[in-house]
Amino acid sequence: MPTLEELAAASAPPGLAAQARELEAAYGDLDALAVMRLAIRELFPGRITLVSSFGAESAVLLHMAATIDRDLPVTFVDTGRLFPETLAYRDRIVALLGLTDVRTVGPDAAAMEKLDPYGAMFAIDADACCRLRKVEPLARALEPFNAWITGRKRYQAATRAALPVFEADATHIKVTPLAPWGLDQVRAYLKAHDLPLHPLVGRGYPSIGCAPCTTPVAEGEDPRAGRWRGSAKIECGIHVTSAGVERRSA
Repeated sequence: MPTLEELAAASAPPGLAAQARELEAAYGDLDALAVMRLAIRELFPGRITLVSSFGAESAVLLHMAATIDRDLPVTFVDTGRLFPETLAYRDRIVALLGLTDVRTVGPDAAAMEKLDPYGAMFAIDADACCRLRKVEPLARALEPFNAWITGRKRYQAATRAALPVFEADATHIKVTPLAPWGLDQVRAYLKAHDLPLHPLVGRGYPSIGCAPCTTPVAEGEDPRAGRWRGSAKIECGIHVTSAGVERRSA
């Protein structure tokens, strides 16, 4: 089964794919803060956004962004199904770091009324729900930009094991500064900079999405095991092209 990165690479326009390969070869081994600074200030000035879920590990990249440019656009998708703790954590982190341009986007109201009037789509067709509530709103929000920063890491799932720092999808360059980081590095950074944890982390949620589709994770499980538990689905779809949504191995 192809990985997310292979699916994305297969659908990326040749020029964009070549640009990503060149960037990866030139800068893929830089440390995370250097990658952030390079992408924000030199490679894509005024044309890049940090997409943040304000989830379990999000404070690391948000803090790095704040040290470089507090005015960097930060895009946050409020699906309408998030934990209230996530919304409160977003507000707390934004105030703490002094971020000035956090853009909260969400699903189209008319589309919601037509396609999910009872708010039950998550239980019927999780892929369609993610597409309506997250993938499509983010795609609209990314239109003004040429690149975006993601918080994925190789350790999080087998499907992310080969994640590059620079990659291309059908429309953008994606920059993933923390791709090589492990959980110990994440925890050390949070501690070193006295950054508050998402309140659900202490309740067994190492990966946090929408409330109806996220459960606690037991010790020894994959960090993303609590996402869409009981189904083959493992990604919401924002990192996958029209080739489809990545699935857990059987």
